[in-house]
Amino acid sequence: MDPLLLALAVAVMLVGLIGVVVPVLPGLLLIWVAGVGTTLLVARDLTGWLVAGVLTALFGLGMAATIWLPARHGRRGGVPLRSLLVAAAGAVVGFFVIPVIGFLVGGAAGLLLTERSRLGAWEPALRSVGGVVKAYGIGVVVELVAGVGMIAVWAVAVWLR
Repeated sequence: MDPLLLALAVAVMLVGLIGVVVPVLPGLLLIWVAGVGTTLLVARDLTGWLVAGVLTALFGLGMAATIWLPARHGRRGGVPLRSLLVAAAGAVVGFFVIPVIGFLVGGAAGLLLTERSRLGAWEPALRSVGGVVKAYGIGVVVELVAGVGMIAVWAVAVWLR
């Protein structure tokens, strides 16, 4: 692989890892694009397609974890879908209003206010938010592990070429 292409791919992947933890950039997507793009640019044989498939599977797993785990935990805890949708909308608004942490703050605030309105008290609303935020944190860890796994698979494929 061309050293410049290799350096660019590694840089994009490292920025992607930061983006997984700090929700400013689409971290896992950056890692996936750099990994699959460089793999298929260099190796369009069976091995290249297998590596692209593994990277895509890890990408799907990581993305699903950050969406599915909080929603599942919230629904099991009695949080209605409406509250989760308001939380998602709050996260989107927060992302644009408050740099770096706005996604988390907006999502938690949207869920807290909706649950407070629904339950009529702060304590149970805070419990709902705590459970969903904890599940989101676990999802981010899964996403981070998926990102590191994607980089490792890609690095081994590059090394073996």
